[in-house]
Order: sequence, then structure tokens, then C-alpha cells
Amino acid sequence: MKSGARLGLMLLLAPLLLWLILLILIPHVDMFLVSLRERVGVGEYRISLANYLTFFQEPLYLWTFLRTAVMSILATLITLLIAFPVSYFIAKIARGRSRSALFLLCLVPFWVSELVRTFGWMILLRETGIISNLLQWAGLVSGPVEMLYNDAAIMVGLVYTSMLFMVVPLVTTLESLPDEVIEAGYDLGGTNTSVMREIVIPHAAPGIVSGSIVVFMLSLGNYLTPTMLGGKDSLWFTELIYSQFIVRFNWELGAAFGFMLLLLSSLIVWGMLRLTGQTLERTMG
Repeated sequence: MKSGARLGLMLLLAPLLLWLILLILIPHVDMFLVSLRERVGVGEYRISLANYLTFFQEPLYLWTFLRTAVMSILATLITLLIAFPVSYFIAKIARGRSRSALFLLCLVPFWVSELVRTFGWMILLRETGIISNLLQWAGLVSGPVEMLYNDAAIMVGLVYTSMLFMVVPLVTTLESLPDEVIEAGYDLGGTNTSVMREIVIPHAAPGIVSGSIVVFMLSLGNYLTPTMLGGKDSLWFTELIYSQFIVRFNWELGAAFGFMLLLLSSLIVWGMLRLTGQTLERTMG
């Protein structure tokens, strides 16, 4: 009986293990091995840390990563500030069909690809777009306004692309908070601010952290949005990786950049967990 149960468990875990090994573990191990190669001739390589030294010695590469990380953190914070009140309204205030309708509205933009959504923002933000025409019609500006190809446009695209991944864990966490606990907070003399600070936010902390991790990782590894909304002069680390692999055919340096992105982003997530006092098990649970 035990052997049958063990066999059944192994069969259930087999697809997950194959997915982890074939699509995550093996590619990352291979990428790390490629990053350790230094080209010394035509088809000749040697094991070296030269590619990683290049990352730390070239100011442009290090500055681009720091800029990408800072903007990804900022995008995460903005997404959280927008998504939290929306999630609270859906989870604790809306009832019945209105709750489903609001959640559906958050889901609708993701029925189309990220490419289509990004093109939509390009249509809205370009100098002949709807927003520019409205500003001119209202008399707020005297001529066309170009709102593309800057950091603000990138931030708009990142927040819009990541919103659902913040709303879902927040709604799930806030729904588990009993309404009676919130009512008890008000009965004991609490204000809206104190109840939110002392009851709602601590209860929603796992959802906040898990949503923030997902949004941060998506923003940090995003390629399409910064490229299309930021233009050719935008500095985003994934563009450097693409350039090394596709444009310069320098797979060794591109692999080193990719592995550094994985390592440094993991360190940032670990630091986020330490600062918030959360554990990975509790957050993912």
C-alpha cells in the first residue's frame, strides 16, 4: 500500500520535476557554464571570470543594472499604491456581481498580448495621440505633446503590465480577513487610519510581499515595454543582454549578464523578505 502511494506521488510530481529540470535548472546551469568561457581564438575558449569582471569594471553595465533595479522597485511601489485600495474595495466592500465585475475589469487587459497592450499605450501617448489631442482641445497646451520615449512612459507601461499580479494576491489575502475583526477595531475606538495600519496591513503583509516580489521580478526582466516605450536611448538591463546575444553574438558576456541578473535580483528579493520580516514559505502560502 505504501509503495503504491509512493508511486502515485512520484507520478503526480513527475510533470513538475520535469518542468523544473528541463526548463529551469538545465538552462541556468548551461548559461552559467557558458558565462565562464573566455574566447581566446576562433572556436577556442578557456575557463575564466573575465565576463563577470567586465560587468563590474564597465561603469555603463553596472549603472544600467542599478538604474533598472531602482526603476523596477519604484514601479513595484506605484503598483502597490494603486492596487491596494482596488483590492481592498473588491475584497471587503464590493458584494455579489459587482465584485466579480470589478475583478473582471482587472483581468480584461490581459486577454490580449503584452505587445498589443504596449502598442495601445504608444497610440495614447504619442504626439498625435488621444491624450495630446485632449490637452490641446482643453487649451492646456499650445501644440502636440510627445509623451513617449522617456522614463515616465516606461513606468506607465510597467505598472499597467504588472497590475493584475499585485491585485490577485492582495484580494486573496484580504478575503481571509474576517469582517468582524475590522468591526471590532472600530468598536474599540479605532479610526480608519489606525484600523488600516494595525489590522488590515499586517494581515495583508504576505499578499503585499508576494505581489511585490512577482511585480519586481516581472519589471526587472521586462524587455518589450522599456524598449518600445523608452525608445532607443532607454537604458534597461535586458536590452544589454539582448544586444550581447543577438546583435554582437557574444553569448559568453550575454550569459554572464543573464546570470548576474538572476543572482542580483535574488539578493534584492532576499533583502526585501528580511526587511519585511516575512519568510518565503509564509509569503508563497
